[in-house]
Amino acid sequence: MAINLSQLKPNPNSRKKRKRIGRGNNSSDPGTYSGRGIKGQRSRSGGKKGLKVKGIKNIIKGFPKKRGFKRNTPQISIINLDLLEKKFKEGETINLNKLKTAGLLKNNHKKVKILGQGNLKKKLTVQAHFFSKSAEQAITKAGGKVIKMEK
Repeated sequence: MAINLSQLKPNPNSRKKRKRIGRGNNSSDPGTYSGRGIKGQRSRSGGKKGLKVKGIKNIIKGFPKKRGFKRNTPQISIINLDLLEKKFKEGETINLNKLKTAGLLKNNHKKVKILGQGNLKKKLTVQAHFFSKSAEQAITKAGGKVIKMEK
């Protein structure tokens, strides 16, 4: 006897029957809200697509909130005359590189201002972006030079 396509049947254990939900209370179980709850995005058809992972909210809450304003202007390092008196020798030329090697200038600060706090007795040539009036007078009074760098 030959087998035809009409005689073929699927294996009875090969396919599970899908449970139809949401077709009324009597026709199939579960009815009414169909196991989806009452309201909200998950209760609607197609609602699960836009949902994010629930745990992400807890992760985001752990981060600190960003407050304040971002500073776009470069930070200015402030150096007093008494530090120049301690760190450098007579007749030396002081520039940004020497200030960094002496540990007076931070790496992320790109500009320097010299202030007039303290006494300066050594003759120094100082290169910086800004000078206070008292610092300028003290350097020239000690016999040194003031060189203003470009901004």
